[in-house]
Amino acid sequence: MNYGRKTPSTYRSTPSVYSHITSRSQSNLHSQRSRSMKSVRIPWYQKPLLHNNKWMDIQRGAIITGTFSIFVALFTIATSIFDVYCLSMAAPGSTHYGYYIISYEFVYVGNPHVRNALMIAALFSLLGAIAVLVTSIMLVHALRKEHENRVVPWLWTFAVFTTFRFLALLLFSIVNDLIFAYNILITLVWIMIILTSAYGWLLVYSLYLELSDLTKLEDLAHLRMGTMQSLNASVAHSLAGSRPTTPHSTVSTMPVGGVV
Repeated sequence: MNYGRKTPSTYRSTPSVYSHITSRSQSNLHSQRSRSMKSVRIPWYQKPLLHNNKWMDIQRGAIITGTFSIFVALFTIATSIFDVYCLSMAAPGSTHYGYYIISYEFVYVGNPHVRNALMIAALFSLLGAIAVLVTSIMLVHALRKEHENRVVPWLWTFAVFTTFRFLALLLFSIVNDLIFAYNILITLVWIMIILTSAYGWLLVYSLYLELSDLTKLEDLAHLRMGTMQSLNASVAHSLAGSRPTTPHSTVSTMPVGGVV
């Protein structure tokens, strides 16, 4: 018998809840919980920015945005070709003969570097509009089939195109004289196009995130179903072939030659 140390008795006594939990263990528990919450937390750019409500349906809005981007691409192709034509026809020192439908008074003819910048902006707008036209057709088809991977090219192309056109709009509105009807009309039209394009891009991006989440859930469900089926098949196989000659099996264990 140990008379020097008395062991705690647990007979007819309830162990204390705090007997095995110290302040250090509680702090470790809180740190692990906060760490797990941080690991599960989704970044803001991976969350849908827009949601369905009684005024807007994201899927329908994304399809409308795809159709709208096709018209924006066609409009940009037409205006870019027209800008390149006007800048080339209104070059300083050029001589024209005959009658013309339009006059080139609204075209910038000042600093050659600024004029070259306008020409480059028109050419890059033409190339970007062609890329937007191709990806917009892919977008409409992808939204109808709900293939989120085919939406990614449009997201990158349209984002770069909208940003470039915003910078080109700033250059166009600063350099050109806004006393002419063409310059005023083009400026107002592009302001509305850029605002609508930004909102439409958010719609398509939100729908893309929702489709990606659904695809991940479907893949996880298929993976779990496949795992359960493989486990059930392995368990059934092991139970069927574990003991073929047990007394409880269908195989007879009677000695050979026995007489009934």
